[in-house]
Formats: sequence, structure tokens, C-alpha cells
Amino acid sequence: MASLLYRLGRGAFRHRRAVLAAWLLILTAVVTCVITFGGTTNDEFTVPGSPAQTAMDTLKKELPSAAGTSAQIVFVAPKGHTITEPQYAEAVSVTMAKADNAPQVVGVTDPVQSKVMSPDRTAALGQVRYQVSRADLHDDSLTSLEKTTRPAQDAGLTVEVGGSAYGSSKSTGHTKELMGMAVALVILTITFGSLFAAGMPLLTAITGVAVTLLGLSALTGVLTISSTAPSLASMLGLAVGIDYALFILSRHRSQLATGMDTEESAARATATAGSAVVFAGLTVIIALCGLAVVRIPFLTVMGVGGAAAVLIAVGVSTTLLPALMGFAGERLRPKPGSRATRREQAAHGGGHGGRGTMGERWGRIAIRRPLLTLLAVLIGLLAVAVPARSLQLALPDNGSAPTGSSQRQAYDTVSDKFGPGFNGPLLVHADTSRAANPQAATATLVKDLKAADGVAAVGKPQVIEHGNASVIQVVPKTGPSDQKTKDLVQHIRDEAPTWQKQTRAQVSVTGTTAVNIDVSDRLASSLIPFALVVVGLSLLLLLLVFRSVIVPLKASLGFLLSVAATFGVVVAVFQWGWFASALGVAGTGPVVSILPILVMAVLFGLAMDYEVFMVSRMREAHVHGAAPREAVLAGSRHASRVVTAAALIMFAVFASFVPGGSTMLKPIAFALAVGVFIDAFLVRMTLVPAVLALVGRAGWWLPKWLDRLLPDLDIEGERLAADRQKDGTDGDVRPGPPVPVGRAFPEDPH
Repeated sequence: MASLLYRLGRGAFRHRRAVLAAWLLILTAVVTCVITFGGTTNDEFTVPGSPAQTAMDTLKKELPSAAGTSAQIVFVAPKGHTITEPQYAEAVSVTMAKADNAPQVVGVTDPVQSKVMSPDRTAALGQVRYQVSRADLHDDSLTSLEKTTRPAQDAGLTVEVGGSAYGSSKSTGHTKELMGMAVALVILTITFGSLFAAGMPLLTAITGVAVTLLGLSALTGVLTISSTAPSLASMLGLAVGIDYALFILSRHRSQLATGMDTEESAARATATAGSAVVFAGLTVIIALCGLAVVRIPFLTVMGVGGAAAVLIAVGVSTTLLPALMGFAGERLRPKPGSRATRREQAAHGGGHGGRGTMGERWGRIAIRRPLLTLLAVLIGLLAVAVPARSLQLALPDNGSAPTGSSQRQAYDTVSDKFGPGFNGPLLVHADTSRAANPQAATATLVKDLKAADGVAAVGKPQVIEHGNASVIQVVPKTGPSDQKTKDLVQHIRDEAPTWQKQTRAQVSVTGTTAVNIDVSDRLASSLIPFALVVVGLSLLLLLLVFRSVIVPLKASLGFLLSVAATFGVVVAVFQWGWFASALGVAGTGPVVSILPILVMAVLFGLAMDYEVFMVSRMREAHVHGAAPREAVLAGSRHASRVVTAAALIMFAVFASFVPGGSTMLKPIAFALAVGVFIDAFLVRMTLVPAVLALVGRAGWWLPKWLDRLLPDLDIEGERLAADRQKDGTDGDVRPGPPVPVGRAFPEDPH
């Protein structure tokens, strides 16, 4: 791998104008595709083959108006008045008549005529039905519906419009990306000591994100892509794009500080740091593509979109970045006497006045009493992970929408005046084609549903035209994401065989609430198998890279600790409400269903990034004869600065998506920010040195039979160095600090 990347880096450096032109051509091509094929995103969540989705598909054929999405109009009378007063009742009826003529509306339910009013007669709930799904609603359909409420508002009524047609809120603007990049620029400038060098990782990352987002926009015309998928791809693309370029550029400037020729340095940086980038990127890509095993289309698309962002980030870092190094030339070389040069000299001379770098000092603290360090980190992370036992999963509804939004106010008003179940009614489809008396069978079903535990109301059956089936609306006593609502859905499904024996009617439950419950169940049941796949993958990959038994086991257990602690923090904030207002969390409740499995996939790849860059430097020192503790300190001395900068950049990018993120993206971004912080600073930079110092030389042990079976990936590029020294083509070196004998490549100054 290192030899291939060496040639790639040197070729990109030499043919930099062609490489730049190629990326500009790619950008032009994806822009053209967006203009030609681009469509809109689709936020519907479905699980093909699930009970609720199968019933919904049947309902779409038999009664499209019932299978489509719906909106609610809530009317509240002024204080001291009732909605039944003539002037208010008339205003409600006029509004509903106007709503019936709104775009894409196929029918309405006038609450005055149907007497859908709150027990105290102060509020009325009208329903607006669409024949299309939420994804197929035109952009201005809901806006037109909101305008029809003017007569009721003029009459003095408080009117709010909500319902499932609104879905979850979307991200607000693109300030989040700008905030993340601003923080990243500051960190990069401090890391490199050069504003010019700091701008290069940002430029390459922005290029990769632009290609990814434009590509996803072009695919919306032919694939179902949720609005969260581009946001996730943007978040990942920025984070890994900046970090991957940081790793390679840091190695390049380190080598330039030793006096190496610019072309040779660019090629070697691409070969060595680039090998680790390719490996780290592949782990993220494989983990994200592994989301396809869950068999949920929207999650598969999100995973593949995120994987595409990482793949493009790897491609940009190993091609466009070396080309930019060629354009920059000598301007990237640290000046004699500069801070970067002094750090390089200190790295090979034992530190600044014997004190060592901050990373080395932190490493010394971690390994001074390794067992104590190990226990402290373990106890701390396990304590933080305790809330994770209470993790509850559900898809977001309007109860998690921003407090001031119309759909959130409608949701709260409905819950207060009618009961939380009216925000997520169930649809029961009864196929009575085999029943001796369809009407009697339906009546029996309605009677049993009214008597079921957890049912607040049962609507009048709506008979389908052919007369062999009917649809019954069932209103739970609890909200859409409540566990008791899920229990009610399961109860109806459990009773279906009994009803079939009694009446020969086939009963199934569907509706938006039931579909979302099935999606959450599928995600929850897939979590443990997916975790086993991810952990197994990490064991195999790290076994190949580090040729050690202890390192993969320690890395996998550390990853599980990071994930558990992250979920604990998420539960504390988004379920228990700790610091929720400070983070702009609109309301507490179950965590979005896709968070655990998605965070595990992303965090796995990022954790392996830090594992590779930290432990590879430790292994390099060990291979060259350093004692176990000295090898650990060498890794801390040379890799901790870059890993710290990378982790802070990742944290900043993810955290910047929290304030303006959608109800679905906000907890995901928060979890990734917390996970990166925990994994980088507590696990990789503290726990890992302590464990390796504790086990000593056993940390690098591998059975001989296994050593013969495993291929040598040569991720540090040792064979490349040996081959070039053998050929006498070790590159032109300018006068400067000598490269240490026996070391594959000059160390980073960080």
C-alpha cells in the first residue's frame, strides 16, 4: 500500500495542474447532474415487509385517502367561552370548508358536525386528509392550508396547524458548517503555526464535501434520500476531510523541517500518513456500508451517503492535497528557528529542555501508575454509562419540534385538550371478505377495540367501496412515542388470530404511528448484531495492521466503553433533560431510533483513526528496539499533538451541528461530538498508554502460526524505506537536523 501511495503522491505533485483540472472537472460534472436529474429529499421512514408497512401498502390500493398523510387544525375558544357558541362554530365550519379546497386535499372532517371537541367544549379538532404521502406534498401545500385559518382567527379563535403532514423540523441554514470551519481554522493555525498551511486542509475538505453534496442532490431524482442524509454526509465529510489532510500535511511539514526535498517529502507523507488515512477511511466506509444489513432503506442511503463522503475525503487527501503541496512548494517548509523547527529538533533531542512535549508529559502521567490510571478511567466511563440502561428509542414526532413552531403548539394543545393519543391515532384495517356477515364482524371488532386497555376512542368504521373491508381509527390514551402505545399495537396484533377465528376477519394495524414503531423495533433488534459485526471487524483489521493480540482486544473494549459512555450522556440530556435548555433541546423523550446504530458505525471508524495514529507510532518505536514504556512515550510524544488537533476539529464540527440541527440530526451530532471527545482523550490518549505500559512486551505478542498466515500491510511504509535506501534513491535532503538512524521516516514535530 505504501509503495502505491508513494507513486500516487509523487505523480500528483509532479502533475499538479492536471490533478487540479480533474477535480474541477468532477465538480462541473456533478453540478450538471444536479441541474439535469436533481429532485427533492424524502423524509418518510418505511420498513418494507413490516406488518404496518404491508397493511399500509394494502390501504393505499383500497382507500388512498386513508393511507395518505394528514394535518390537524386545532381551534381554541377565548378564555371564558366555548367552541359551540354560534359565532365560533360558524368560523370553524367556514375554515374547514376553505381547507377542503386547499391544494392536494381530498377531504376534511368538520369538528362541529362530527362533534370532535374537548370535554370542556373549549377546543375543536379538525382533520385534513391528503391522498399523497408526506414526501409527495408540494412545498406550498401546507402554507396554503395555514392561510385558510384566517376566518377563525378573525373571529377571535386561537388556531394552530400540525399533524403528521409536517414531520420533523429541518436544519436551519448553513451557519453550522461555517462555525465548525471557523473553529477548525483556529485549531489548524495553532497546530501548524502558519495560516497558509492551515488553509490547505480546509480547502481540500470543502472540495470533498461539495462533490459529495452535489452528488447526493443529483441522486434525489432517482433515489429516496432523506434530508438528514446530506447533513450527515456534510458533517462527516468536513470532519474526516480536515483530519485526513491534517495527518498528511503534518507529516509533510515534519519532513520538510528535517531538510527533505519537497517532492520527496510529499510522496513519503502520502505513502506513510496516507496509508493510515486509507486504512482509517476504509474502516469508516465499511462500518457505514454495514448499515445495509439492517434492511431499512432510508438508513442504508444515509450510510452509503456518509461512506461516499469519507471515500471522497480519502481521495482528495491522497491526490488533491499532494498537488496543492506542489503548488505551495517551499512555502510549507518551516523557517529556521521557527516554533515548528524547534519542535522537530526537540522531538529528536529529548524535548524542550528535557521537559518533553505536552503529549509526552501526559503519557508519563498515564503510565506512572498504569493500573491506577486504568481503574480510574474504567470506573469513570462506567459511571457515565449508567444512564444508558434507560435508553428508549422512537422516531421523532411533532412533540420534539421547536417550541415556537406551529406543529409543536398544535401538538401540545391537542395533548392538553384531547389527550396525547390524538397526536398519533392508529388505523386498523379489517378484511371481512371471508366473514359470513361483514357488518357484524366489524361491529364485534369495534366493540373489542373500545374495551381494550389503553384505547381512548374508536372512530366510526369507514367501509371501503367494494364492501369487503373497513378502516377503523383507534386513538390511544398515550402519545405516539410512548411505550404504552407500542404495547397497544402489539395487543391488537396478538388478538388478530382470535378475531379471525371468531369472525373470519383478517385484522392488521397500520398508520404513521404503527409504521414508526416497526422502524424503531427493527433498529433496536439490529443493534446487538451490528455491534458484534463492528467489534469483529475492528479485531480483524487491527490484527492485520499491528500484528498483535492485545492491541485489537484493547481497542475493541475501549470502543465499547466509548459507545456506552456516549449513550449514557445522550440519555441524561435528551431523556432526563440535564442541560437540555442550554443545548436548545425542545423537549425530552425517547432518543431518535437511528442514533445508536448510526453513532456506533461512525464512532467506530473515528476511534480506529486515533488508534492507528497513536499506536502505530508506539509500534514503530517498539520495532526499532525501544523498551515498552519508552515506546509508549514515543507514540505520545510524536502523535498526541496531531491526534489532539484532529479530535478537537472533529468535536467542533459535530458540535456546530447541534444548535441549528433538526430534531433528528441534533442528538446524532451531539452524540458524535461527545463520543469523539471521550474516545480520543480518555480512551486513546489515556487508557491505551496505561494498558500497553501495564502488559509490557506482551502487548506486541502474536503467535508464530498466526504471524505466518496474516498478510503484512506495511502501514508504516518500512519496506518502502528499505527499498529506497537499497536503491540509493532516498531523496534529496537539504541541510538540516539529521534523520535518526534506523527510523523508517522522520518523526512529526508534534
